[in-house]
Amino acid sequence: MTLRPLACCLFALALLLDNGSGGASAAAPAADDQISFPVAERLSYRVEWRFVTAGNVQVQLSPVTASTWETRLVISSAGIVNSLFYVHDEYSARMDGTFCAATSSLSAVEGKRRRLTTLNFDSLARKVHYEERDFVKNSVTKHVVDVPACTHELTGAFAWIRTQPLEPGKSIQVPMTDGKKFASVRVEVRGRETITVNGTQYHTIRCEAFLFDNVLYKRKGSLQIWLTDDADRVPVQLRLGLGFPVYNILLTLQKRERL
Repeated sequence: MTLRPLACCLFALALLLDNGSGGASAAAPAADDQISFPVAERLSYRVEWRFVTAGNVQVQLSPVTASTWETRLVISSAGIVNSLFYVHDEYSARMDGTFCAATSSLSAVEGKRRRLTTLNFDSLARKVHYEERDFVKNSVTKHVVDVPACTHELTGAFAWIRTQPLEPGKSIQVPMTDGKKFASVRVEVRGRETITVNGTQYHTIRCEAFLFDNVLYKRKGSLQIWLTDDADRVPVQLRLGLGFPVYNILLTLQKRERL
């Protein structure tokens, strides 16, 4: 019974990882550092659940044109989760130079489920068109949601966050949608912390994004993100708390590749 909610949470976490930024560094930032994100690269993460490896996430960011970016994300189950509830989700999104969304597509294989979900953003009409095709039930679900002219899907939202000044004690509002609902999501900058991930020490900025508790998602939960406190703002660690029966899921950076 615990594996199905875990599979759903794995994909939610994968989206929240976003398009990782530049090289990880343990050095403290200079006062006049400029954020170098975005850059073309691929980041790989380990997903840990109850002290075991539950899955792997790979996130890639690439420029399509001078003013268009594309994210490609693959999330797959591993270990006991892989053997009992197979997950393989492939997500892509296109957005402009400020990460306002244009389109997104999710091909999801989760246990017996087979679904294709697309979002198409109309910035002039200020609407997003949602369509989900369920290949098992042979059904189609559609929604149209009113949104601001510049609205982010999840990956673009967290890319945009990393381009903003992140000062402890401050907060920012992010216009976001999952295609079913729009919300102005509050992100609070909690403080600076030094953490160790896979034997490497990082100076980080810890942020908390308020996506849950009927903001963008109905269920109760919390999301914390640790970004390197330098010009690259690499998301080196994420922790999602969802309570019973999933509890905490931890994502840690394993590998970074420049493209």
